[in-house]
Amino acid sequence: MIKRIYPILGNRSVLWLLFWVNVLGTAYGYYWYRYQLADTPPIFLLFVPDSPTASLFFVFVLAAFLLGKNWPLMEALAIVSLFKYGIWAVVMNLLVYFVSGHLDLIGLMLMGSHFAMALEGVLYAPFYRMKGWHLAVAAIVVLHNEIIDYVFKMMPRYHTLDSYMNEIGYFTFWLSILSIGIAYYFGMRRNRLTLTMKTFR
Repeated sequence: MIKRIYPILGNRSVLWLLFWVNVLGTAYGYYWYRYQLADTPPIFLLFVPDSPTASLFFVFVLAAFLLGKNWPLMEALAIVSLFKYGIWAVVMNLLVYFVSGHLDLIGLMLMGSHFAMALEGVLYAPFYRMKGWHLAVAAIVVLHNEIIDYVFKMMPRYHTLDSYMNEIGYFTFWLSILSIGIAYYFGMRRNRLTLTMKTFR
């Protein structure tokens, strides 16, 4: 299976396709947050649009790959935030369904697109060249974002789940810890799968 999938992921046409999909997804993500951003104090603006910022990190990773290079800090930020916010959005939309008994087409679209975010961040991990300090920076960024979201109340708006914010904040903290562990397991441990840039053709 591994031998089959990585020549596909390393194909430059696939890289370009993913690059533009992520560029468009990032742009739509920032647009989706437009109403919340309009109500956000300027000091918190960078911390509100979580998912589009995660996909923006991956855009930089893909751009580096297309240039035949690695950008390890972006790789660390991408895998941690893509996994975290990808899985987070899937779980939140499932909770919306369990609480309200209804999940519309937009909710299903969000679940599919965010699961794909988490998946792409992990699938490209064998190409990452991040080090301990890169992962440490990514860890600080995502954990700092928890403070902004759940202490200063800048979390993404899911009004159906407003009464569960304490529980969601607790879940999100441990999801961040899991995401950091995922990044280490797939992107840094010594006996991980590694592939060279020569795969990109």
